[in-house]
Amino acid sequence: MRTSATFIGTATVLLRLGGFTVLTDPNFLHRGQRAHLGYGLSSRRRTDPAMEPGQLPALDGIVLSHLHGDHFDRIARRRLPRDVPVITTRPAARTLRKWRFDATVGLRDWEDVVLHRGGETLRITAVPAQHGPAGLHLAMPLTIGTILDWRHDEGERLRLYITGDTLFRARRLRDIPRHFGDIDAMLLHLGGTRILGALVTMDARQGLAMSRLIRPGVIVPIHYDDYTVFRDPLSNFLRAAAATELAGTVKPVVRGETVSLLPEPARIAG
Repeated sequence: MRTSATFIGTATVLLRLGGFTVLTDPNFLHRGQRAHLGYGLSSRRRTDPAMEPGQLPALDGIVLSHLHGDHFDRIARRRLPRDVPVITTRPAARTLRKWRFDATVGLRDWEDVVLHRGGETLRITAVPAQHGPAGLHLAMPLTIGTILDWRHDEGERLRLYITGDTLFRARRLRDIPRHFGDIDAMLLHLGGTRILGALVTMDARQGLAMSRLIRPGVIVPIHYDDYTVFRDPLSNFLRAAAATELAGTVKPVVRGETVSLLPEPARIAG
């Protein structure tokens, strides 16, 4: 089974799930450029992406959690292929179609779309997310998390949860493990993003709570140091997780690195 994640930067990851190749939250701005966040707000990028759009392989789909400038930027708008399905929220889909991304699919929570390739299927389901504290989140772009269920006719499978930019809100998120038990891997959006002083993405403490709610076999933290609005370093989460039962499940990744989405084999002491 070929299952891997190549971290490009921010929340941009190139996923290989069997025969499928999927890109998440395409952000290709360079160090020093600014991402526009709406209401006249912007944030300066601190890093360079590990890959340019022209270096991407052929894509089967793009998963977009929401339409913010650090998740779908002006470079992505100009240089990504317009015939690849973009799976996103319904409001984002309306905007992307105006930009001539004609294969875009907009989903509400719990709706899904299925891609097919030979004897494989990839079901992408939108799940709840809340991009900011109650009330303030209404001023943010509508956001989704996603469950990617890859299956092969011969019986192999992998279930991946991508949190999207969300805060940990147990009441809103607890139905995810109820609907989708046995989640194999999770891409965890961290960063402790603050906009006008308000926390709008998970910090280390919330990331730990999310990990304990979902309990995947593999946790890959992303979205943690690329912009000036990210205030909580990855080291805080790694230190917190190392002191818990989750220590063996966390796979830190740096830009340009590829990690497996399968758990490491247990080591037998001898």
